[in-house]
Amino acid sequence: MNLQQLRYVVATAEHRTMTDAARSLYIAQPALSRAIRDLERELGMTLFARSGRGVVVTTQGRRVVKLARQALDAVHEIEGLANHGAITEAELRIASTPTLEPGLAGRLLPAYAAEHPGVRVHIVRCDGRDGVVSAIRDQRADLGLTDLPVPADLITHPLERQEIVLVSPPGLRLPDPVPMGRLHGMRLALPARGSLRRRELDAMFGKYSVTPVVVLETDERNGWLNAVRTGQASLLWYRGLAEQASRAGLVVRSLEPAVRRVIGVVHARRRLPLIAQDFLSTAEKGTAA
Repeated sequence: MNLQQLRYVVATAEHRTMTDAARSLYIAQPALSRAIRDLERELGMTLFARSGRGVVVTTQGRRVVKLARQALDAVHEIEGLANHGAITEAELRIASTPTLEPGLAGRLLPAYAAEHPGVRVHIVRCDGRDGVVSAIRDQRADLGLTDLPVPADLITHPLERQEIVLVSPPGLRLPDPVPMGRLHGMRLALPARGSLRRRELDAMFGKYSVTPVVVLETDERNGWLNAVRTGQASLLWYRGLAEQASRAGLVVRSLEPAVRRVIGVVHARRRLPLIAQDFLSTAEKGTAA
């Protein structure tokens, strides 16, 4: 057994289909299936059993997967030690949504870079929370910054609560705070239909029995802001990011009752590289301060 085979086992267990596991590993699906079968013959046990179009981990397989994860975690930690010894080669990959990226780049990264000047940080830009989760699961990122909750297979570290506010063009007659009922019939720019963020907003609208007029559906932040700047619609956004809209002459109002979202750092259920552990410590210290 070698490290490559261990990665194959863990990826197959995490994705539960050979096709998805192969895609995450950037290999052909038949090659992955053959590798798993060869490993099962070598070990003399069945690791995965067919279930519909996917696979399930057997009792013996669960033990092997657990040990494989521990072995890979140990390798990652050794690599992290090597990176600390040759810090100029270290790279930390952080997945972020477009909405939260300005706060990451403007506040968290400078604090981290001041303590770890030799680490290169690569931001993996994701369309939304679902994209951040996929980047973590596919091992394209070490950490993710997103609003919570996320699926239970990821570990979360809540950092702060951010208020959701209404950003509108000037001249719109509304009280501050805006009662939820006033969103009924209001022209809004919203995330794309089917996205997790859109489903949450639709659930909020249903809770308060309001039906807005949807002017624009997109996950592009610039598209939202342009719709507000041109007077076409209003926008529901985080207050911390809405301040830049206020400086641009747009009007920011609270909602009644107030709506808040928890922002956090997320990662897979495995031991983090040391540079990722350091970033998490920096982020948590910054939140406490």
